[in-house]
Amino acid sequence: MEKEDLKVLNKGEEEEMELQGYRLCRWRLALVGLGVLCTGGFLLLLLYWMPEWCVKSTCTRTTARDAEVVLLRSTDEFRRWFLAKVRVMLAPGSNPFHSLETQTTSPSSPSSPSCPFSPDSPSLANGHTPHPSDGSPAQELIRRFADYQPTQIRYFTFHSTKYYWNNEVQNFEVLNGLEDLQVSCSTLHAEHSAGLTRNQQEYRRLFFGVNEIAVKVPSVFKLLIKEVLNPFYIFQLFSVILWSADEYYYYAVAIVFMSVISIATSLYTIKKQYVMLHDMVAAHSIVRVSVCRANNDIEEILSTDLVPGDVMVIPSNGTIMPCDAVLVSGTCIVNESMLTGESVPVTKINLPNPMPGERGEEADSAYNTEEHKRHTLFCGTHVIQTRFYTGELVKAVVVRTGFSTAKGQLVRSILYPKPTDFKLYRDAYLFLLCLVAVAGIGFIYSIVLSIMHKVPAKTIIIESLDIITITVPPALPAAMTAGIVYAQRRLKHIGIFCISPQRINICGQINLVCFDKTGTLTEDGLDLWGVQRVENGSFHLSEENAYKENLVKTQFVACMATCHSLTKIEGQLSGDPLDLKMFEATGWILEEATEEETSLHNRIMPTVVRPPKQLLPPEPAVSPEQDMELYELSSAYEIGIVRQFPFSSALQRMSVVARLLGEKRMDAYMKGAPEVVASLCKKETVPENFAEVLEGYTKQGFRVIALAHRRLESKVSWHKAQNISRDHIEKNMEFLGLIIMQNKLKAETPGVLQDLYRANIRTVMVTGDNMLTAISVARDCGMIPPKDTVIIADALPPHDGQAAKITWRYADKPSKTPRLEEVNISLEDVCHVDEPKTQELYHFAMNGKSFAVIAEHFPDMLQKLVLHGTVFARMAPDQKTQLIEALQGVDYFVGMCGDGANDCGALKRAHGGISLSELEASVASPFTSRTPNISCVPSLIREGRAALITSFCVFKFMALYSIIQYISVTLLYSILSNLGDFQFLFIDIAIILLIVFTMSLNPAWKELVSRRPPSGLISGPLLFSVLTQILICLGFQTITFLWVRQQPWYTVWNPHSDVCNLSSHINMSDLNDTEVDDHNIQNYENTSLFYVSCFQYLIVAIVFSKGKPFRQPSYKNWPFVLCALSLYFFLLFIMFHPIESIDEFLEIVCVPFEWRIKLSLIILVNAAVSVLVEGGIDLRAYKCLSWVCCPRKMTPKARYMHLAQELSVDPDWPPKPTTTTEAKPSPENGSTYQIMINS
Repeated sequence: MEKEDLKVLNKGEEEEMELQGYRLCRWRLALVGLGVLCTGGFLLLLLYWMPEWCVKSTCTRTTARDAEVVLLRSTDEFRRWFLAKVRVMLAPGSNPFHSLETQTTSPSSPSSPSCPFSPDSPSLANGHTPHPSDGSPAQELIRRFADYQPTQIRYFTFHSTKYYWNNEVQNFEVLNGLEDLQVSCSTLHAEHSAGLTRNQQEYRRLFFGVNEIAVKVPSVFKLLIKEVLNPFYIFQLFSVILWSADEYYYYAVAIVFMSVISIATSLYTIKKQYVMLHDMVAAHSIVRVSVCRANNDIEEILSTDLVPGDVMVIPSNGTIMPCDAVLVSGTCIVNESMLTGESVPVTKINLPNPMPGERGEEADSAYNTEEHKRHTLFCGTHVIQTRFYTGELVKAVVVRTGFSTAKGQLVRSILYPKPTDFKLYRDAYLFLLCLVAVAGIGFIYSIVLSIMHKVPAKTIIIESLDIITITVPPALPAAMTAGIVYAQRRLKHIGIFCISPQRINICGQINLVCFDKTGTLTEDGLDLWGVQRVENGSFHLSEENAYKENLVKTQFVACMATCHSLTKIEGQLSGDPLDLKMFEATGWILEEATEEETSLHNRIMPTVVRPPKQLLPPEPAVSPEQDMELYELSSAYEIGIVRQFPFSSALQRMSVVARLLGEKRMDAYMKGAPEVVASLCKKETVPENFAEVLEGYTKQGFRVIALAHRRLESKVSWHKAQNISRDHIEKNMEFLGLIIMQNKLKAETPGVLQDLYRANIRTVMVTGDNMLTAISVARDCGMIPPKDTVIIADALPPHDGQAAKITWRYADKPSKTPRLEEVNISLEDVCHVDEPKTQELYHFAMNGKSFAVIAEHFPDMLQKLVLHGTVFARMAPDQKTQLIEALQGVDYFVGMCGDGANDCGALKRAHGGISLSELEASVASPFTSRTPNISCVPSLIREGRAALITSFCVFKFMALYSIIQYISVTLLYSILSNLGDFQFLFIDIAIILLIVFTMSLNPAWKELVSRRPPSGLISGPLLFSVLTQILICLGFQTITFLWVRQQPWYTVWNPHSDVCNLSSHINMSDLNDTEVDDHNIQNYENTSLFYVSCFQYLIVAIVFSKGKPFRQPSYKNWPFVLCALSLYFFLLFIMFHPIESIDEFLEIVCVPFEWRIKLSLIILVNAAVSVLVEGGIDLRAYKCLSWVCCPRKMTPKARYMHLAQELSVDPDWPPKPTTTTEAKPSPENGSTYQIMINS
C-alpha cells in the first residue's frame, strides 16, 4: 500500500533514520484541543514529551511526497523519535547545478517541474544547507528568469541539515556540495575553475543557503521552559501545589528554593557551553574573500555568500578558511590543528589535472574530500602562507559550505550528541516506577480508610495524594546531582576538566581502555638514534649521526637535507617533527625565496639547502689556469629543491627532484617506509640481509625510514620536472640506507598500565604507526607481557574471484620456521570467567587494512579477535571509532585516551573519552586532562567509581527515606492521625537534606582495586540490601506502634492527659486547652513513631555510606560525621530531656520515662540488626543466595565473558601459525569461514 511507505534517510550512515509522512487533520486537532482543556494542560505536556503521540494524534498518514509533517525515528539502539515540518519554496529550477542563463536559453530547455532532475544530473546527496527563511531572493530570481516555470521545492530542516524532496529517488535527500556531481579531477579543472556568474551564485544560494555555521545561543527563557518541562520538575510543581493546599508551606518553599538553584546552575552550564561553542565557531566565520567571476573579474564578497562552485582566491598572507575548498592552482601551507589536533603545518598542493589518456596512480578519479585530502583546504583551518606562479593566483574551488564542511560536521556532533545509555539511569526510572506502585497501594488504602471513617472529601483527596509525594521524593534529582557535582569538583582539582558530567558515573564501569600511541604512551617527538648507510649493496656499521665532514657530500646526506616538506614561517623552520629531526641532524641551512625574488623570475624560485661552512673541506689552492668565477661556483655547495611530491599515507613515501648548483642533471631523492622504498630500488643496490636488519630494528621499537636516490636523465629540464608524473621519478632508484628514529616511552606509562592490569582493566593500543613498532612499544610498556605470544592477522580482500582470507603469523618468530613450540597453548588456563585475572597467553595484532577486511568479510570473527586484540596499527580515524563500537558490541565499557589529534570520533564514541590536548579538537571529548600523560586515566576511573557508589548510596538512602516515612504515615492513617507539618519539616530538611548533601562528600579510594562496582541499581546485592532494610524498618516501626498501645498507662491522648506526672506539662496542657487539634497529630503513637523513624533515617544513612574499596571511609568525611552526630545528640536530648517549646513546635506529647527507655532499646536493637544485615550482604552472601535460587551454572551476562567461555573449549582457537582462514559466502547475511592448513 502506497500510503504506508516508510522511507530511510541517510542509508548506511551514522545518522540513518526512518521517515513517515503525515498531514494535519482538523477534527483530530479539535479533539486534542478539547482533551488539553479537560486535563488542565497535562495532555499538552504528554504530547510534548512524546513526539510520536503528538503526530499520530493530530495527523493522518500520507505519502512522504505529500507530507506536511514528517515523523523521524533513528535506527540506532536508542530509537528516538523526532518531528519536522515540511516547508515549500519556489525556485526557477530544481537542481542547484543547472546553469540558468537569462535570454540565452529557451524556456523548453530546463527540466520540467514534474521531473526535478534532468537525466544527466546526479541525484542529490547528503549534507547541509542552511537557508534564508524569507522568500524574497527566490521571488527576485524568478522575476529575473521569467522564461522559467517556477518549481515548488519541498524540504524540511532537522539538526541543522536540510532535506530536499528528490522526485527521481522518491525520497528526501541532502545537498552536500560539489561532490554530489561526482566530478572527476579533470572536469573540476575544465568546467569548475572559471568561477560562477552572480546569477548562478544567487540561484545556488537558494539551495545551499548562507555559508555559516550558525550556533544559535538559545535565550534563557527558551532554555528555562525546556528545563522546567522535565517530568521531574513537573512532579515537583504538583507536590508544591498539593503541600500548599495542605498548608505545608515551609517544605514547599524549601523544595522550590532547591529546584530554583538546581535549574539555575543547570541553565548556567548549558548556556555557558553554547556560548563557548558559539565563540569557537564564530571567531573566524565571517571574513571578506575574493572570488573569480565567470568573466575573469575578481570581486570581493562576504564569506557568507560563498556557494559550492565559487572560485576563491587565497591571499598570499594567509587566511582562516570559511569553507571546504579544493586547490586548483598554487600551493598552501596550512595549520590543521582545529581538525586534527596536530599543530604541524601541512603543505597542500593543487589538484592534479590529468590529460586524457594519461594513466597511473593519479588517474582521473572522481573528486572526494577524503581521497584528495592533500589538495583540500578544510573549513576552520589556518592557511599560513601561499606560494604561487607569477601572474597566477592561488585559487581554490569551493566544495562544501556551512554545516556540510568538516568543521560543520564536528560542530553538529557536539550540538546533537547521541544520548549516553547507562544502566544506572534506566534502573533509576524502573525503581521510581516500583515506588509509584507502592504509592498506588497507599493511595487506595488511605481512600478506603477515609471513606470508612466518613472523612470530608477535600481531606481525602489531599491526604491520598500526599501519600504519592511521600513515596516518590521530589528532592531526588537534586540529591543525585550533588554527588556528580562534587566528583566534577574533585576532578577539576587534579586537572581533569569535564564537559558532560553525566559521564563521570559511566567512567566507574570502565573495564577496557584504548590508548593512542604517539604523544599518549610515548613522547611526541622522535629522536634520531642513528643511521645505517649502504654502499655497493651492503650495509656499513650503524653510525650515531650524519654530521660529519666525510659524509657532507654523500648522496645519503643530500637526501636527508632535501627530501622533506619543511618550510620557514617567520624565520622558524616548521613542518613534520620527523622531517625536522632528520634535517636538524644534518646541520644544514635552509633558505627560501622571498616573494620579490619569485616575481622577478618567471617561476617559483626553489628552496635551497646548503651545509654549514665548517663542514666543507678546506678550499684547495687556486691554480692559475683555473677560472676564478668557475672556482667560486664549485666551492659553493648548495642544492635547490625543484619539485616536491608530498608524503602520502597511501603510498607511504615522499620524493623530491633537486639539483646541485652547477650540475646539468637533476637528482631524485625519496624517503619512506623501508619495504616500499626497497621495492622501488634496483635489486642489486638493496643488501641481501635488508629484511633481517630491518626486523631487528623494528622489534626493538625503532621507527625506521629508508632513503633512495637516482640521477635523472639529462633531458629532464626544469620545466619538464614541474609537470612530470610521480611514477616516472619513483622507479629504478638506488638504495642509500636507513635512518633509525627512536620514540621514547613517557616515564609514567609503564606504571599506569601496571595499575590498570592489577585492577583487571584491559589495555589496547590503537595507533596510526607501523605494526612492528607498535608491538614493540606494547611489549616495552608492559601491555603485552614478555612470555605472551603475539599473533598477527593479515587479511586480504577478495580479488580475482578468490574469497577474502586471513593469514595468521606469529610475530616474534618469522613465519618461515616450519614448526613452533608456542602453538601448543594449554587452553585450560586461558580464561575462567570466575577468575578473570588469569592472563590470556596470546594477543592479536592487526593493521587498519586487515581490520577493514575482517569487519566486512568476517563480522563474527571480529568479535573473537577484539576479545584478545591488543595492538591495532595503521588505523584511520574512522577505524578507531569502529573499533570502539566493536568493543562496545561485546559489552565492554570502553575508555579512550588520546591526544585529541585524529582521535576525535573515538573519544566521543567511547564511554569515557579523555583528551590530553587542550586544542579545539578536544571539544569533542567529554574529559580533557591538564597533565599530558596517561596518569589521568586511573584517577578518572577511581573518581568515576566513587561517584557511582555515591549515586547508589544516595539512591538507596532516598528510597528508604520515602519508604520509612510512608510506613509511619500509613500506620498513623489507620488511627486517622498523621505526622505534623513541623515533624515533616524537621525530617525533610534537618535530617534528609543535611545527610544527603554531606554523604556524597566521600573522596575516592587511593588505588584502583580489581573489583568493579555494580553497573545498575537492579542487581542482586543492591536490591537485597534495600529490601532487607525496608523489612527491618517496617518491623521495628510496627513493633513500636503496637507496643505503645499495650502499655499499662496508655489512653487515647487528650490535652489533659498526664502520664508524665510533670508539673510543667500540666501547665502546658492548660495553655493548650483552647487549641483544637483537628488533624489529630498529638498522640502517643505519633510521638513514638516520630522518635523511632528519625533514628531510622540516621541508621540507614550510616549503614549505606560505604567506604572501601571504592571510596574513602565515612569517618574521613567530617561534614557527614558532624551532621550525623549533631542530629543523634539533638534527638537523644529532646527524647530524654523534653523542652516545652521544642515539644510544642514539633507537636510531640510527653511520654513516661520507662517508655523512653524502651524506645531507646528498640532503636539500639534496630541499629544493631541493620548494621549486621548490611555487613552480611557482601559478595559471599549474594553468591549463596544466587546458588540457592539457581543451582545450575550461571551464564555470564556480558557477551565478552560468554565468548571467552566458548573459545576456551574451542580446539581451533587461537589459530595455528601455518593456517589461513577463508571466508565462505553463506546464504544468510553472516559470514562463515573455514580454516585451511598450509602444508
